Amino acid sequence: MKLVVTLGGNALLRRGEAMTAQTQIKNVRLACEALEVIARDHTLVLGHGNGPQVGLIALQNEAYGEHVKPYPFDILGAESQAMVGYLFMQELRNALAGKDVACVVTQSVVSDTDPAFSNPTKFIGPVYDEATAKHLAQENHWVVKPDGQYWRRVVPSPKPQRIVEIESIRTLTEAGVIVISGGGGGVPVLEKDGKLTGVEAVIDKDFCCSLLAQDLNADGLVIATDVPGVFVNWGTPEQKQVKEASPEQLLAMGFAAGSMGPKVLAACEFVQKTGNRAAIGALEDIEAIVKGEAGTQIVPTAAALTFY
Repeated sequence: MKLVVTLGGNALLRRGEAMTAQTQIKNVRLACEALEVIARDHTLVLGHGNGPQVGLIALQNEAYGEHVKPYPFDILGAESQAMVGYLFMQELRNALAGKDVACVVTQSVVSDTDPAFSNPTKFIGPVYDEATAKHLAQENHWVVKPDGQYWRRVVPSPKPQRIVEIESIRTLTEAGVIVISGGGGGVPVLEKDGKLTGVEAVIDKDFCCSLLAQDLNADGLVIATDVPGVFVNWGTPEQKQVKEASPEQLLAMGFAAGSMGPKVLAACEFVQKTGNRAAIGALEDIEAIVKGEAGTQIVPTAAALTFY
């Protein structure tokens, strides 16, 4: 099967971990151990988040601001794509001797009228306690919002309309290359009169990878995260995990825009547009998820919503 698998940025830099190169290398290695079986048996296109990574680069960028005018956010996004892509290329090649692996720095066309520009929701950078986050927001003119028990910076997250490099990605996958693309949702760009220009935002990687999977006519989309699947009544004694649902059943439940919401929307959009299966679940369960035995499975039609 041709599978598009997307990993959250927090799978590479987990909550509360030090933002060091060694930490991210360790986590990429663990991710590739999980992905190895999938990559051996299927055509793999791998996407990834970049929230913690681009946030780190932004902090470094601002720290040097008195010497050099800070670089715009689209360039920082490209830097994070290359950084994470390099780590995955290396570890996948090490794990899969004889397999060719390539990273495509991806641009995603967005609309300048997207309402996201007036309502930032995309989390980036490290987590803070509330007092620290609000102090940094005032000092740096950030927007900050709660992320679970922590607070983080947020930036606009417009929806991708087109992936600029799609034909190159298609050519590589058809040649049997494992492709890393759509990192961080792609660099957001505006298109006018055939010309591209970067824009200050971060695209949600799940929407980008859903679009990528649609364009590649993938057999499946797997959104790998740090929880076993989609839950109802999350955080309460009544919480339970959805086992299988149709897009309509899942969308009717409603999920928070800053957490599971984009994943559910992206997965449902892929299923509705292609008639193929999508799944949301934990990275360590990915082999079982691909077999339909774990995670939350989203299928074109389901007689009834089922739970584990």
